[in-house]
Amino acid sequence: METASTRGILRPHEGHRHFRLTRELPSADLAPWVERHWMVEWDLREPYTQELLNHPTVNLAVEGASAGIFGIRKARDRRTIDGTGRVVGVKFRPGGFQPYFGGSVHTLTNRVLPLGAVFGPAGDALADAVRAEAEHPFAVMEEFLRARRPAPDPQLDVVAAIVRTMLDDPAVVRVDELAERHAMSPRTLQRLFRRYVGVSPKWVLQRYRLHEAAERIAEGRDGDWAATALELGYFDQAHFIRDFKALVGASPAQYAGA
Repeated sequence: METASTRGILRPHEGHRHFRLTRELPSADLAPWVERHWMVEWDLREPYTQELLNHPTVNLAVEGASAGIFGIRKARDRRTIDGTGRVVGVKFRPGGFQPYFGGSVHTLTNRVLPLGAVFGPAGDALADAVRAEAEHPFAVMEEFLRARRPAPDPQLDVVAAIVRTMLDDPAVVRVDELAERHAMSPRTLQRLFRRYVGVSPKWVLQRYRLHEAAERIAEGRDGDWAATALELGYFDQAHFIRDFKALVGASPAQYAGA
């Protein structure tokens, strides 16, 4: 799933007609922090705009004219591509960038920081090296991250276990249930996510549910909105449709017919 899922990419089948997405798992020694490497390449005669629902993760990305650390964007994200281009990126695990960053990751939410602002001159050098490497840009990224590999952090294991519960158990729909499952108070859970992930556990729960809903609809696997709402932990169909439309910009039925 980590390298094949379309979750977060709105209307993925349309998007894949306009760009090529390559994804690769990290080396084992970086896997505690990095979920995957990714690269988007395009060669277009006309502009194309792709919409995304961000995951609860920080990304490091390098393209032709810019390079930066991309915090979680809470709203629907839009990116227009044109001509010929390439973006090479690292998707960190939820919480995985915090040991590299050192501070509270919530300060990055809805923000993009230049690589140089986070890593100093070495960040700018990394961007140049990635742009110059045509064949193995992921290896350049890994060399940079490996040289700065943090010490093991037990809190990352806690975050990983909580995120796995969110993904695997749709019965857990409230923060207090999640906190109880992992033997902590809701307040402790909220502080942990604020520092390591950058958003609240409630936000992550909702985002994962809407990711799943959008993927089901895009693949033609859904149509019974009441059943979908129940399966995803919503109190009723109306709440599900409201949240879906607010984030995606279309009702489930409109999205299915697009």
